[in-house]
Amino acid sequence: MADRNSSQKRTPPRVAPAQLASIQSDFTQAWQSLLDTFRQGALTPPADRRFSSEAWAGNPHALFSAHAYLLMADALQRLAQAADLETGARERLKFSIMQWVEAAAPSNFLASNPDALKAMADSGGESLQRGLANLMRDLTRGRITQTDESAFAPGENLAMTPGAVIYENALMQVIQYRPQTAKVRRLPLLMVPPCINKYYILDLQPANSLVLHAVRAGFEVFMVSWRNPLPGDEDGIQHKTWDDYVEDGVLQAIRVVRDVTRQPRINALGFCVGGTLLSSALAVARARGEDPVAALTLLTTFLDFRETGILNVFVDEQHARAREQQLGAGGLMTAGELSTTFSFLRPSELVWNYVGSNYLMGESPRAFDLLAWNADGTNLPGPFFTWYFRNTYLENRLETGRLRIGGTVVDLRALDMPAYLYASREDHIVPWTSAYASTRLLRGPLRFVLGESGHIAGVVNPPERGRRGYWSGGRDAGLPADPQAWLDQADHAKGSWWPDWLDWLAGHSGDWRPARRSLGNRKYPAIEPAPGRYVKVKAV
Repeated sequence: MADRNSSQKRTPPRVAPAQLASIQSDFTQAWQSLLDTFRQGALTPPADRRFSSEAWAGNPHALFSAHAYLLMADALQRLAQAADLETGARERLKFSIMQWVEAAAPSNFLASNPDALKAMADSGGESLQRGLANLMRDLTRGRITQTDESAFAPGENLAMTPGAVIYENALMQVIQYRPQTAKVRRLPLLMVPPCINKYYILDLQPANSLVLHAVRAGFEVFMVSWRNPLPGDEDGIQHKTWDDYVEDGVLQAIRVVRDVTRQPRINALGFCVGGTLLSSALAVARARGEDPVAALTLLTTFLDFRETGILNVFVDEQHARAREQQLGAGGLMTAGELSTTFSFLRPSELVWNYVGSNYLMGESPRAFDLLAWNADGTNLPGPFFTWYFRNTYLENRLETGRLRIGGTVVDLRALDMPAYLYASREDHIVPWTSAYASTRLLRGPLRFVLGESGHIAGVVNPPERGRRGYWSGGRDAGLPADPQAWLDQADHAKGSWWPDWLDWLAGHSGDWRPARRSLGNRKYPAIEPAPGRYVKVKAV
């Protein structure tokens, strides 16, 4: 029997006659209504921000094209949903249709975008000249510019929390932040960010730095800063594996923090892939009879990869084998390819929005720290990426309790320390229901919190801004198997989840002790000021 990756000739997907007739009938009726309304001169802008301006409203023909486009898009999406295909193939078809539909929007073309035509007329053609200049610049860069990247730089106006690098190896640096209170909590906190991006998402500008908030709350904070491997590196980093990142990355960082603070156990936080790495490392430690972490925090983290959301369209055996042939023996999964993949998960917002503003309107992107960080990507060693792709996204083996990491079989169910699990409700990278699935694996006292917004904006939500909100089940509430059942009984609070987490962390960080005056120790002396060299290396 041919599987879904078979190269044999396939017949086109079919749609059940009754469903096809319904879609055709609805489209025909809507099209006739659109024609009648257009003839009567009564068209109004649709409920879509791309076509909501006065220029669209004042141009009946452009407005007609917008409505016609939306009718077509709806029909295509309904046809894809109704296709007689297995679930994975249908999701890939829907994803492909979504890409085509977003690319075909009349707002993406100069001749059919009245906003762009008006800007060109009002500026005497200067907007078009600026747009062409923006296009040439981005063609040279090989990516779309989403923000004024020149406005930000780590160590200048990002990653500004004072501290020092106290350890480094071929994979990472360990940063120790200088205490800003006379006393600190006894148990230090180690943060493990994703190696797919730079660590300073957790230490942006002072006003929205989670690191600085934790330091000012009296916690002694350490950070892993992952190295950004480059094509010309000849020290073997392009051959590093998941095991290397666990052993020489996370576990080594834990050893450094324990040694410097003279604490047998510490607290640890992992964000996204960093949380998966951290949990893997702690499971390895437990399999070796070690218990180095007292309390665990996971932010938007996959442990169970059963439901990976829209990313699942890229997950199949054929893709895994192709990547293993390309990168399994060494090489780099580039930051550019990773960035492009994530951008096309939300093409309207992260691709075509900028085609319109940068190229058609000739506008310069505004300075925004989150987008500057997003553009500052990192490469990944090929063997690391291929192992991660197959063993988590494709085969979901981390959840089984039978996966071998670091020379030992690991079981996440051995992790019974208190854990704080955070998810973002509109997260398209780690669906919140999948982050909730970690409650079925971890065995300690758990607190699950669901924030508003997406993967990054939900996490970076300082309390001073008073924005968004979060759901929690209360400290004594249960965690039912069904995430929707949890949400139905959860309490909603306005504002940031950060104070809730800091309060929880304080309860697991021991008593107060005098803050250290110096950073590092004899074994691990200060090497250079934070943010260190590694975070400043740009992907090429």
